[in-house]
Amino acid sequence: MACAAAKTVGRADSFKPGGRGQRRLNQASHRNKVKDLALVLLLAASPAVASPSAEEFMVEPAHGWDVPDSSQPEKAKAADDPEDRPTSRLLQVVNGAASWYGPGFYGRQTASGERLRRGTLTAAHRTLPFGTRVRVTNLENGRTVVVRINDRGPFRAHRVIDLAHGAASELQMMRSGEVPVRLEVLR
Repeated sequence: MACAAAKTVGRADSFKPGGRGQRRLNQASHRNKVKDLALVLLLAASPAVASPSAEEFMVEPAHGWDVPDSSQPEKAKAADDPEDRPTSRLLQVVNGAASWYGPGFYGRQTASGERLRRGTLTAAHRTLPFGTRVRVTNLENGRTVVVRINDRGPFRAHRVIDLAHGAASELQMMRSGEVPVRLEVLR
């Protein structure tokens, strides 16, 4: 019995400051720091890898959409001409289900830092950058609305977007809560 107690005491002593166990932990920590530093230096010295251009991710426009050709120079227009507003380019089309934020979410902060307010034309998407404009079409009634992404979600697998109150109202989906939609990501 005395022998077992001596072994236990020996282990406990090894983790005291300056003990053998503490020295082993310090050595392992030092090795990890050296490896991390070597990796940082290696990455800093390596040539930069070019990121893919936006054109590689562009999707062909949906049938029937008139998308201007950006390779052609635009003709000069008067400043007050309503056609002078920039046209949106269609970048991606996705079909899925949309839901909307209920009143319990009003006043809460979104992932972008904004407060969710009743009547706003904003939405949540899992991956699109904040500020991205998306045209949402209710496939049950054909109504459309353009929203700005300012939050993350939805957190149900079959849903592709969560709409704020104003957007859901425009699409007339308040009663159903969830409708099939087509998302068109705009430039």
